[in-house]
Amino acid sequence: MKSFHCDHCGALLAFENVRCLRCDVALGLLPDLLDLSALKAEKTGLFRALAPAAADRSYRRCPNGLQHEACNWYVPVADPEPFCLACRLNEMIPDPTVAGNGERWLRVELAKRRLVYTLLRLGLPLHEVAAVHSPALRFRFLGDVPGAAQVLTGHEAGVITLNIAEADEVERERRRVSLHEPLRTLPAHFRHEAGHFYWGRLVASSAWLEPFRQVFGDETADYAVALEAYHRQGPPLEWLERGVSAYASAHPWEDWAETWAHYLHMVDTLETAAGFGLSVKPRHPAATPLAVDPGPIIQSQADFDAVFANWLPLTLALNSINRGMGLPDLYPFVLAPAAVEKLRFVHSVITEAAAGRT
Repeated sequence: MKSFHCDHCGALLAFENVRCLRCDVALGLLPDLLDLSALKAEKTGLFRALAPAAADRSYRRCPNGLQHEACNWYVPVADPEPFCLACRLNEMIPDPTVAGNGERWLRVELAKRRLVYTLLRLGLPLHEVAAVHSPALRFRFLGDVPGAAQVLTGHEAGVITLNIAEADEVERERRRVSLHEPLRTLPAHFRHEAGHFYWGRLVASSAWLEPFRQVFGDETADYAVALEAYHRQGPPLEWLERGVSAYASAHPWEDWAETWAHYLHMVDTLETAAGFGLSVKPRHPAATPLAVDPGPIIQSQADFDAVFANWLPLTLALNSINRGMGLPDLYPFVLAPAAVEKLRFVHSVITEAAAGRT
């Protein structure tokens, strides 16, 4: 996530802001520019964007922002779709008449828009490709109903389903502890399930399939049987030597999805650090100073090693800061060489997709 500044007063902004806290100007994310812009209301009900790159173009509010205050993305006036680029991906939203669902939906939407922002920044496709029966990316946000089967978070045929109980911090932490997961957050859920979507879009029927099997294993192994065995027996003792997480050992599809999620963790964190001009300068004569640079990731032009060289020093510093505050590690993972090679594979697939060759 790059840093944003108010076009009216220059104040630092957050991705979620709808108004500038310094000058009170209206703000909106322009999906065609991926920029958070100050906006000037027009008599027509539209808004003129003040971001220089917008060249005074006009936009309208997304209905989810106008009616529910659940979205700060805007729609170009020439776009025939009523909803913004992120909200039009929703197939189902929580019932707003149920107590607490409004707050849950807002938290879920914030995390989902972070995912969509990153996917757009990476140049990854969201749309349907009918010729090869590849569906568009879509979302369903559902809550458990008494007497009915529990809603399972997952992906199927282009649809990411999220149980909105994950928006309750206490419930999510209970599940994180009971399932022995080092990181369970809404962004992590979305990034993982997006990995399943892009396996089908970028790998399953492409020239990447055989290289994938060489790196991650044979995905034709029975998925249900593999998951049942994982939940009954737990991960193999050597899982840390093979993947980014214990769950990655369950099946090659989960290995890919966990690795994909980790790559998106890297993308978002490194770009945020760079946007704030963060550098790592350990006070030791043998240490190498680091100025965080997201260019190799976002532009998909450099070798993966240039990306990874930024990651380890940054996470070591951030983990140390969290420990000083008595908080869990920001990035509670150790990456063995095999896991790094899997991240390199994801980087290569994304690089090719961004170049339009997939």
